Amino acid sequence: MPKKGPELLFIVGPTASGKTEIALQEAERREALILSCDSLCVYRGMDIGTAKPTEEEQGRIRHYGLDLANPEEPYSVARYIAYRDALLEEHRTNGRPLIVVGGSGFYLKSFFAPVVDRIEIPEAAREAVRRIREAEGRDGLERAFKALHPVEETFPGLDLRNGRRLEKALLRTLASGRSYRELRAAFETAPEPLGEWQKTVWLVSREKEDLQERNRRRVAWMLEEGLVEEVRALQRRGFERNPSACGAIGYREVLAFLKDPVSLEELAEAIYVHTNQLMRKQGSWFRHQIPVDRILGG
Repeated sequence: MPKKGPELLFIVGPTASGKTEIALQEAERREALILSCDSLCVYRGMDIGTAKPTEEEQGRIRHYGLDLANPEEPYSVARYIAYRDALLEEHRTNGRPLIVVGGSGFYLKSFFAPVVDRIEIPEAAREAVRRIREAEGRDGLERAFKALHPVEETFPGLDLRNGRRLEKALLRTLASGRSYRELRAAFETAPEPLGEWQKTVWLVSREKEDLQERNRRRVAWMLEEGLVEEVRALQRRGFERNPSACGAIGYREVLAFLKDPVSLEELAEAIYVHTNQLMRKQGSWFRHQIPVDRILGG
């Protein structure tokens, strides 16, 4: 069967599985470039806790998708998609292969299925919804949302008890002038993103004990390299205003350590345990949420 179009190779896998080195070797073999697909590596200054490719590794192969935002500035998957699409458009005809490397599920899924709509939210709508939320809470958001729909309307797929999701639905309904059902139908029938690209996915998989040992070594390395000092520097920059950044594994444990110190051994164990929990979730996610063409055993 002939190729549909330009090729994207994805090298994905759980945290600490060794994606970076595999991707570097494959990129050198193919004379390819690397596009990071990591929701934390987009932040400047979040280097050790994310195991961001080092200067030496970036010197071996040019990387994209790193250091796109300040750590105190929330960065969304919608912004990443816009960045990614512009990059792919630039490179689709120059003959230079691209390898997508990462483990951030939502960002990765955006290559294979719609994950956000393209509705522009005016500032006036944001301000109106903010006032409702602050004055009336979740109940007020629900009343405002239902007032935009017929009394008998139901909202399949939307948990009205979830204030965050309810607020997003209200914003999109206000901004678009369309009902929730219309917006949901349009989203569910949207075409596959980057449908003209041929996508090949390699999943890096390791035995549980091997992955856990790699995780333990990685946590020890992070603390030796100065993760605590990195978090202190990020605090000075105000990254605690950004829940996505300061709530990430490694960073949230160090923040707790700085507020209520324990031993470094206890800090390392907390990061290790939480990372193991994340890795288990990642292993299941990769096998069920994106199409895997090849499994690379560790």
